[in-house]
Amino acid sequence: MHRSRSLTSALVPVAAAVLAVGVLTAPAGAAPPPPARVTVADPAQYVNAYVGTRQGEPDFGNGGGAGNTFPGASAPLGMVQWSPDTATYQHGGYYYDDQRISGFSLTHISGAGCGDYGTTPFMPVLDGRPTDHTDFRHADETIAPGSYAVAFGNGLRTELAATQRTGIARFTYPAGHTASLTVDAGKAFNDATGSISIGADTLSGWTESGGFCGTGNRYRVYFHAQFDRPFSSAGIVRTGGADAGTVDTARRTATGGSEGVAPQAARTAQDHGTGTGEDQHPAPTRAASGAQALVSFDTGTDRTVTARVGVSFVSADGARANLAAEQGTTAFDPLRDGARATWNDLLGRIAVDGGTTTQRRILYTALYHALLHPSVISDTDGRYPGFDGAIRTARPGHAQYADYSGWDVYRSQVQLLALLDPARAADVAQSVVDQGASAGYLDRWTLANGGTGVMVGDPLPIIAASIHAFGGTDFDAAGLLRIATAGSRDPRQRPGHGPYDTIGYIPSDASGIWGSAATTLEYTSADFALAQLAGRIGDTAAHDTLMHRSANWRNLLNSGSGYLQPRGTDHAWPDFRPAQQDHFVEGSAAQYAWMVPYNHRGLFDAMGGDTAAVARLDGFFAELNGGPDSEHAYLGNEPSANTPWAYAYAGRPDRTQDTVRRALTELFADAPDGEPGNDDLGQMSSWVVWAALGMYPQAPGRSELVLASPLFPGVTVRRGNGAVIEVTAPGASEQARYVHALAVDGAATGRPWLSEEFVRRGGTLAFTLSDAPDPAWGRAPEDAPPSFDVGPARPATGPVVGPDAKCMASGGSQAVNGAAAQLATCDGTAAQQWTTASDGSIRALGRCLDVDGSSVFNGAAVQLWDCNGTGAQQWWPRADGSLLNPPSGRCLDLPGSDTADGSRLQLWDCNGTGAQRWTVPV
Repeated sequence: MHRSRSLTSALVPVAAAVLAVGVLTAPAGAAPPPPARVTVADPAQYVNAYVGTRQGEPDFGNGGGAGNTFPGASAPLGMVQWSPDTATYQHGGYYYDDQRISGFSLTHISGAGCGDYGTTPFMPVLDGRPTDHTDFRHADETIAPGSYAVAFGNGLRTELAATQRTGIARFTYPAGHTASLTVDAGKAFNDATGSISIGADTLSGWTESGGFCGTGNRYRVYFHAQFDRPFSSAGIVRTGGADAGTVDTARRTATGGSEGVAPQAARTAQDHGTGTGEDQHPAPTRAASGAQALVSFDTGTDRTVTARVGVSFVSADGARANLAAEQGTTAFDPLRDGARATWNDLLGRIAVDGGTTTQRRILYTALYHALLHPSVISDTDGRYPGFDGAIRTARPGHAQYADYSGWDVYRSQVQLLALLDPARAADVAQSVVDQGASAGYLDRWTLANGGTGVMVGDPLPIIAASIHAFGGTDFDAAGLLRIATAGSRDPRQRPGHGPYDTIGYIPSDASGIWGSAATTLEYTSADFALAQLAGRIGDTAAHDTLMHRSANWRNLLNSGSGYLQPRGTDHAWPDFRPAQQDHFVEGSAAQYAWMVPYNHRGLFDAMGGDTAAVARLDGFFAELNGGPDSEHAYLGNEPSANTPWAYAYAGRPDRTQDTVRRALTELFADAPDGEPGNDDLGQMSSWVVWAALGMYPQAPGRSELVLASPLFPGVTVRRGNGAVIEVTAPGASEQARYVHALAVDGAATGRPWLSEEFVRRGGTLAFTLSDAPDPAWGRAPEDAPPSFDVGPARPATGPVVGPDAKCMASGGSQAVNGAAAQLATCDGTAAQQWTTASDGSIRALGRCLDVDGSSVFNGAAVQLWDCNGTGAQQWWPRADGSLLNPPSGRCLDLPGSDTADGSRLQLWDCNGTGAQRWTVPV
């Protein structure tokens, strides 16, 4: 189900007729005209950080139905996210419907489906009395990129701003009260311990926490706070007994701990589950931890107290050094304004012309949320904690990043970062390499440079490979390939890799696996992305091996149902329903049916061709957000994210244009409940940005962009490396979504996609749009976006020559299902003319070389059968001349080396003998 939403409060009228484009045309051979270079003054004004703080769609048990964002102060990819935490908990720390603030903690993660961070809350209080919470009204909040402010009902006012590793606060106290503040080093959203020390005008210490999604990750965050005046009194808040809540002014240090408030549903391969709506908003009492300081100030002449706070994951000295380096003596207002300017520089790299204010707010809010993470973890001197616990140092002039929501952000968030800031994205990729080097493997979901094992697949190699494809190449790509390849044989990185490496899929009866079919498909995407990286750096052997592994999706393809299905160790198909979640992850079989984003051509052919695929997509998108046990789309979670763009591969980009715009306008809004699911460290928001631009990075590890249509009449994308993409679409609006013509660099085209070369160098796009679909534009098969398969790019036809210089033939020259593949004297007839096809099959007489009954056992007969895209029809040439059938791990064999005409071919253990040597056409 979904609630209809509108992107506009007042729609721009659109004529039904096709809208003309009178710009960006050029004579043949002439250079395109210079781009208009649209700019937007102060894009930060359009950011609504409330979006995602209230449930927007039903809670389907995957982290709640809210975006789980926070409204506080953060720099782009910042270490400090100083934000208010409401008394009622929601992942992210802020629940819009609860107007009670319990503290302002220094660290947060935006949009996750589990809770972590929320360390070291600061809370201004009156008259030396700690409090569980203080009431406020949303009307008294001011939120903007880089800053946050609130006036409490008791007359207190808090203002926050942030640099990358530091924060600054102004606490303004009402007259007639003692100005006080609590800082609790023993609190976080999860179980925590901490230590705090009180100086004359400083507070310093550390908070240690962890337990993300119920796992065992741990981290320690150091802090150092410097105040603008000495304390008039200070001490440690007592806990327990009759004097609980009073202050022991004789104590200047304390260590203590507290239980967490975040519900944690396990989401690892070994121990997984789902959350429930019942525990999404717990409201526990938050007693002092034992490491809570209370300090008071003399505000007789100045009722505003300023606090400067540095944070470090290395040491208290690091926190102090970060504070000195990033703030010095700069006052609050310049720091706040500088934070906004930093955001404007990054947000302004996408500038739009036209559109409504609401549309701009949705776009720039999404872009803001998409650029909060990953988070810097290195200090200003480059030091950071490695995965092995050792203190390491980033490359001079570069930063180290942490907090990778890998399973989510590999799909389009890191690509957006790399599009806008390839240099910073390269540091993110190098951080992936460094994580693998220090840990010995690549984790799936990393927090504060520690592994959690949360979710499934092998996403970090995809992240680095995709960044490289988008131009973020300043990292050790060869090292990444080496680490990722070694890690693919490590169960910490790839649970279930044993059967995947041998039979080409993870069986449904394998132990310790969450979602055997889903995990198999995730691994194939990782293999594909790594293959692309290997090809880019010239490692052709690794490229070819990984490309073959990327075809393992065919081993789950049931030609009878047309679905990618779970499969047992015995290669049998268990009972199956398209709506089942069994053996899938946070989604159904129907939603994972499309998860071959790099080879839609092969997938659609296996489904019966473009017409059949389009019909299935139409039924799939009859509902946009049906939840994880639906046969329809679930666009409130990641597995369905790429599917709206799949129509373009089947010759119906008009359906992509419609589905993307429907999802954008019906599921997302400029409101606290404006997201249909968890933002997942910017992944959901990145989808919104791409959808508004009308382009999407469909294939992992590559930078082609599949096109829908832009929401705005004009868009300028500045890539941060000098390249500019300029888009014009006169009359574009919520309804005018259909492409009738497109010119790329002044030349008309029917291709609904942009090449990697265009993305690299930039250029111009000129759309002609209408509110009526044009099924003809982009329909030609040759105009479809590229798919990538394992066979030769150019199919070759000729004899397959085997032992005794005889040829493989169809028995009796029959062009029927079940005709035996046999050896015969070469005669040049059609029955001996085989085509090595791009999908890895070998074809003759209109059919494919096939293993009878998809058997995987020695002696299985080989025959001709209707081409169906399954693994039973995959034949991969090897260096020794054999032809490998990957699902079985066996080779095409001549029984007993009998070269008599009519000898029927079979599967057999690969043994390197002459009975398994074949020469195929090239």
